[in-house]
Amino acid sequence: MNRNALIFSTLILLACTVNPAHGQWNKLAKKDLSVRELRHDTTSSPDNMLTEREVKEGWKLLFDGKTTAGWMNARRKTTPATGWEVKDGTIVISAATRGKDGGGDIVTVDKFGNFELIVDFKYGKGANSGIKYFVDTESNNGSLSSIGCEYQVIDDLTNADAKAGTGGNHSLSALYDLIAPVNKRDNGSDNWNRATIIVNGNKGQHWLNGQLTVEYERGTDAWRELVEKSKFKNSPGFGQKNEGRILLQDHPGYVAFKNIKIREIK
Repeated sequence: MNRNALIFSTLILLACTVNPAHGQWNKLAKKDLSVRELRHDTTSSPDNMLTEREVKEGWKLLFDGKTTAGWMNARRKTTPATGWEVKDGTIVISAATRGKDGGGDIVTVDKFGNFELIVDFKYGKGANSGIKYFVDTESNNGSLSSIGCEYQVIDDLTNADAKAGTGGNHSLSALYDLIAPVNKRDNGSDNWNRATIIVNGNKGQHWLNGQLTVEYERGTDAWRELVEKSKFKNSPGFGQKNEGRILLQDHPGYVAFKNIKIREIK
């Protein structure tokens, strides 16, 4: 084989081995977004700060690394007095920080519709938590203030709930109680992981450490069937909101969050 033919063959091989998630992304995203813009490198910039490029692209910080500004208790809508602690550039909740009255789930003051959300998280051994979105804290007199689509954060190895549910839909990065993740790359307990959640219209994706793990479309017959078989079947309007708050869940075990940033998709 001559040199030119070898080069041509190599290019064809590379084209055939492109990550299939790129194709799935193209089905979801608008023309102004692409896979190369997804940030999965947790060391690319200082914690809890935006680069010049991110500012130009419309990213906003939801956690400044110093205070709980912009967050409130999901039920009381006040700054939590106990439970959540800002420590070493992270927002943390654990058995040691929950306090007498517990911390409670916290939500963003602002609401979001179509967005790309990035959250770095670290869970301790046996921990169980979650990142929820499309949370409605007002309807039904606040009875659904902690209900929303959930990116599951859990220690798959030692928390029994990770094995509950159906086919893994309670495990790390699942759309909790609805869709189990695939192609999962977990850095393990006491290590930083990166969650990316993308919502564009009725279509949504979960990513874990650069891997597409969940993809879905709300409002379809398949979606309604999933909800009907889940624990959310008696939650009015579940998964039907066009906007809502982002929630960090207070659940058993240690969990820390940082680099919480969002970009709205116009």
